[in-house]
Amino acid sequence: MGSRQDYIDLFYQHRVDPNVPIEDVAGTVKDLIQEGKVKYFGLSEAGVKNIRKAHAILHVTALQSEYSLFWREPEKDIISTLEELGIGFVPFSPLGKGFLTGTINTKLPDIDRRNIIPRFSEENIKANLALVNALAEIAKQKNITPGQLALAWILAQKPWMVPIPATTKLHRLEENIGSINVGLTADELAKIDATVNAITLVGDRYPEVLEKQIDRE
Repeated sequence: MGSRQDYIDLFYQHRVDPNVPIEDVAGTVKDLIQEGKVKYFGLSEAGVKNIRKAHAILHVTALQSEYSLFWREPEKDIISTLEELGIGFVPFSPLGKGFLTGTINTKLPDIDRRNIIPRFSEENIKANLALVNALAEIAKQKNITPGQLALAWILAQKPWMVPIPATTKLHRLEENIGSINVGLTADELAKIDATVNAITLVGDRYPEVLEKQIDRE
């Protein structure tokens, strides 16, 4: 048996605490790194200002935030900031919380946690299916699944992006892994962008109570 690992590889602050200066957080993690308890520092859902403040104290290795063809807000200023500072990007919900797989086309079961998300109301699901159906057609032309197209699109954006799709099923895991073998040409990427840009998505990403937890600094 191998020796047990007694340190954390990548230590994330999973939400920015508005009551604690980000410099203090970075300084604390820096101490943990010097003590050999942590190797790398990551942030989650942090805004540009706090990313820069933290990075000035301790190199931020990775930022984890939502990014997909269903949610492209990081393209406004987050991605360019990460590229400038040499920070990796770990997109969570790269399949749009399952929506981009094309397996959701009606009201969710009452016990589904996504029911609290405005984009997943029955009415908004019906409206946003225009995006799923359009992407599914592109995927069909390439003989891949819609989920593989969504993941391949992220992988084609920057070499330092590592999406983290979630699943509880082995066949979905294998399907997701298959996306690394999907090559998208410049023309195909342009077609995907044009398709997405032509569709107006409806519904907020989060309900108000959760949106307040997102750092906009």
